[in-house]
Amino acid sequence: MNLPNSITLTRIFSIPVLIWLLTTKRIHGFHGEQELIASAVFILASITDGIDGYLARKYGQITTMGMLLDPLADKLMIAAAYITLVQVNPHNVPAWIAVLIIGREFLVSGLRSIAAAQGFTIEASDLGKSKMVVQIVSVVAAILAHAWDTWPIPGVTWIFPVDVIAHFAIWFMVALSLISAVDYFWGFWSKIDKQASKARRRRSFVLSRRKKRDITSTQTS
Repeated sequence: MNLPNSITLTRIFSIPVLIWLLTTKRIHGFHGEQELIASAVFILASITDGIDGYLARKYGQITTMGMLLDPLADKLMIAAAYITLVQVNPHNVPAWIAVLIIGREFLVSGLRSIAAAQGFTIEASDLGKSKMVVQIVSVVAAILAHAWDTWPIPGVTWIFPVDVIAHFAIWFMVALSLISAVDYFWGFWSKIDKQASKARRRRSFVLSRRKKRDITSTQTS
């Protein structure tokens, strides 16, 4: 077990910790303590997504297990976060939003699997990379909104509107998920279409040569 894979496993093991923090009864401490800890766990787990890939590429430790575990850990973490938020904070994360966001993740994974089987890859778009950042913000905002509607800033009269930011982040996440899914599908369809066109031209060329060979054979006989 190399270091990148070990880091990926820590992301998987953080999932039950996140769920426990959000769903268990209040432990002794100040109001919102569990939400703050859960937010920290989710942020750290999300950061490991970039660290394990960077280390694997830098030290040439890309393995079949890593290629399997990394996307699996991402999907499990996002699915666990949104499904749990449906239970604990349906005001900000209704069930249909969770289904849409999780469905988008599996759709993109499916497209990539089909692309790999066809011999080409679908690279992560700028929209897909931006989605990861928005994803972190939306989950953390929804977690914090479970404890606070607003967040008074000590020594300042201004109040941090946690609930409003959570609503905005979640809806922005929905929009970005839909747009990036269309972007991935368009890229996939374009490459499939190009492959089909190349296959048709190659088949046409082979049939043309075969026809010429048959005509030449007939004339010489």
